[in-house]
Amino acid sequence: MLRYNTQMKPLRLPEYGRNIQKMVDFCLTIEDRQERTDCAFAIVKSMANLFPELKSNGEYSHKLWDHLAIMSDFRLDIDYPVEVVLQENLSSRPAPIPYKDNELRRRHYGRTILSMIDVAAGMEEGPERDALIALVANQMKKLLIETNRDGVDDRRVFNDLRELSQGRIFVDPATLRLNDYIIPVQTSGKKKKKK
Repeated sequence: MLRYNTQMKPLRLPEYGRNIQKMVDFCLTIEDRQERTDCAFAIVKSMANLFPELKSNGEYSHKLWDHLAIMSDFRLDIDYPVEVVLQENLSSRPAPIPYKDNELRRRHYGRTILSMIDVAAGMEEGPERDALIALVANQMKKLLIETNRDGVDDRRVFNDLRELSQGRIFVDPATLRLNDYIIPVQTSGKKKKKK
């Protein structure tokens, strides 16, 4: 009767294959500690031969020993040449990343633009502040064109800038002219047939 892989025990690290897993299972049955350690070194050498392009990485050997411990379900009692990962460290989950729940008033500008507006609004009057405001306004216009292809003018960008800064930034359209951006034509990606 044929035995299919789907009928066998699932592999812990399938990238090494069933033969390496069988070697690890055999290594667990060896009673002599020195012989078991020698067997583990031979298994790690075989594992390294499966991925020779990664040998240049300095931590590659450490990773192989970690993988051997994982494949043996941390039951392999040998003299490891490196400190391997602990089972409790492997199953621990990282702390969740806190996300800001507040809604953006103008989502198409994004949080980065809003934080840049806050920085510019907090700066002292001068050429550095004016240069930052001009850069932010040009980026705002570019982002606005990406979402709204018709009817983007400088006045709308300046109004949004004033609103998002709670009135701390006021730009006179006569003193600042924003760049004109060309909207790229979307192609279908299909080649035309030759006649």
